[in-house]
Amino acid sequence: MKPMLSDEAVLAIVQSTHGAPYAVFGMHEMGSGTPGVVVRTFQPYAERAEIIEKESGQALPMERIHQDGLYELFLPGRGKFAYRLRMTGPDHHQWETEDPYCFPLQISDFDLYLFGEGTHYRTYEKMGAHPMTIDGVSGVHFAVWAPNAIRVSVIGWFNRWDGRHHPMQNRGSSGLWEIFIPSLQPGDLYKFEIKGQNDYLAQKADPYAFAAELRPRSASVVWDLNKYQWQDQEWVDRRKTTSWFEKPIAVYEVHLSSWRRVPEDQNRCMTYRELADTLVPYVKKLGYTHIEMLPISEHPFDGSWGYQTIGYYAPTSRYGTPDDFRYFVDKCHQAGIGVLVDWVPAHFPKDGHGLAYFDGTHLYEHADSRKGEHKDWGTLVFNYGRNEVRTFLLSNAMYWAEVYHIDGLRVDAVAAMLYLDYSRKDGEWIPNQYGGREDLDAVSFLKKFNEIIHQDYPGFITFAEESTAWPMVSRPTYLGGLGFDFKWNMGWMHDTLEYMCKDPVFRKFHHHEITFSMIYAFSENFILPFSHDEVVHGKASMLSKMPGDMWQQFANLRLLYAYMYAHPGKKLLFMGGEFGQWNEWNFQESLDWHLLQYESHQKLQQLVAELNRLYKDNPSLHEIDFSWEGFEWIDLNDWEQSILSFIRKGKNPQDFVVCVFNFTPVPRDNYRVGTSLPGQYELILNTDSDLFGGSNMLNNCVVNSEPTPWQGKHHSIPLNLPPLGAVLFRYIKPQ
Repeated sequence: MKPMLSDEAVLAIVQSTHGAPYAVFGMHEMGSGTPGVVVRTFQPYAERAEIIEKESGQALPMERIHQDGLYELFLPGRGKFAYRLRMTGPDHHQWETEDPYCFPLQISDFDLYLFGEGTHYRTYEKMGAHPMTIDGVSGVHFAVWAPNAIRVSVIGWFNRWDGRHHPMQNRGSSGLWEIFIPSLQPGDLYKFEIKGQNDYLAQKADPYAFAAELRPRSASVVWDLNKYQWQDQEWVDRRKTTSWFEKPIAVYEVHLSSWRRVPEDQNRCMTYRELADTLVPYVKKLGYTHIEMLPISEHPFDGSWGYQTIGYYAPTSRYGTPDDFRYFVDKCHQAGIGVLVDWVPAHFPKDGHGLAYFDGTHLYEHADSRKGEHKDWGTLVFNYGRNEVRTFLLSNAMYWAEVYHIDGLRVDAVAAMLYLDYSRKDGEWIPNQYGGREDLDAVSFLKKFNEIIHQDYPGFITFAEESTAWPMVSRPTYLGGLGFDFKWNMGWMHDTLEYMCKDPVFRKFHHHEITFSMIYAFSENFILPFSHDEVVHGKASMLSKMPGDMWQQFANLRLLYAYMYAHPGKKLLFMGGEFGQWNEWNFQESLDWHLLQYESHQKLQQLVAELNRLYKDNPSLHEIDFSWEGFEWIDLNDWEQSILSFIRKGKNPQDFVVCVFNFTPVPRDNYRVGTSLPGQYELILNTDSDLFGGSNMLNNCVVNSEPTPWQGKHHSIPLNLPPLGAVLFRYIKPQ
């Protein structure tokens, strides 16, 4: 019988350029000529193909209509019926399968519309690989966006990684392709083979993959996101009604791979489940409110620390499975610890299996390198003006909140997103439509990100790592801001470390560096970071930055941490800083936990725990962080003695703490400090206490104010200021 397909259609099939396989393969009713049904399949590894009627079990041989493996069977007078395919190979081996092209397409026209419009904020529910059952048959549904491809196929072990099998259906102008493949299941490996113009042929990882192989392998992994049973409902419900602006936020920043390793097992990284049993209790013991992880999205290069992401929807397989990561988050929440994740929507790497040149065109990135490339990082910039790209990133933010119960995202490299000329010379960038340097598409994207994530997930926190003077980063979008909850105070971090690194004898000449932050302290909702970026690339560890002999280095660091906790703003410290690691952070090695055998490191760790306790227990230290109402200078001008003093206030007028800092190694006896109210003041912190490794120069536990006017106030208290020390006194009652 003559084939019912045209020669052009047959050629397109065998050359893998046919973009509508559902119109050819599977079973189709013939509406003209002789009525009946026709079944077609392409099986290049089969010597013979048959269809097996499910009801009768009858085997019906198919005709090979092309030598490359195209089979066809016409059954006149028949209507559609259920069947399976059975193939026989050259070695007489037989295998059976359901026909993928007998199952209905799953993506609705409404989904296609929202996707193209850029308002489908949960595209992960449709895109990627989803295990499901259709018409009683289990398998996996795949969908991918590749609008300029000629053909897209799902490849894997199940089809010998041969793109001639399982070509996907093109859904027209949407640029989406989809297919349901029976019998596949969670754990199966796959990629998309994409054939584009000009002989472009590439094997790409799934941009929406929920899991991925461990590097250097790069295949995507089918995963069922519906299996894990959460145990953190109490935490999630409480988060919805939490106003974090008035709550303590003390963040322990951690790189999971190098926090602690397992030396007895080839120095391997800890798994998510091992970290749940070790890192979580450790953070809870130290009193931190949140853990922030450097990016845990799948990334090929360890040296990027996760900031060059390939798998935006896949927790890295370095530490286990997606459900293992959920277990880790679950354990954090059950311990009362929030989980923050670094998120990188600013750029992505050029690795061949990733997003770069995805379908043979500049799809996710700009085509013009003046807009589409960060040469400093060797990465590409997302095209935020493209609806489908915005949808990909916005859905990703929602995904981490919904699927993994993440409590907040710290958005990396916001400055690089906001400015078209970021780290570019004249002639290397293109102005916006108004001739300015602002990336208006990126601004719009960031605003929309903050709007939708806060609307759908009350209590969710967003942080901007933004290092410029861009205004209103942490102000609502309806007021013209970017909508972030908090902004990293990079200026405070830089100025404070510059000051603390100086020999105390010279600090009086740089007094402005330690006071300057209060000029702008309430212009944004700031978090005060001592982050991973400050302890790498020759910058020295926190302890090694400090001047003086070893005793003075520890004393300086204790003083610095106390100053951070007293200063307005939320707090963040990178791992290792809490016990005084001497070495710079090395992402390939464990922290130097052996240092905790020494008393000085133990006691520094105890100070950090005590600071977290005081911070949480005293509303005046966290309740009004973003207004002058929560702060009052006592004396900012004692530059000669390098002493600062101020008051932190809570909502209750009688809830306040007097904070005094001596930035020199010279003790100051009977140093008088002006106070707001007469009464008794209780010592709640002395960083020079022997409990923390200090010289134990003590004040009385309770000090009574005296009616001696001082520093513009009607009352004052005399204090003994320890060398390189901080003292905090809480007002407890009137005299």
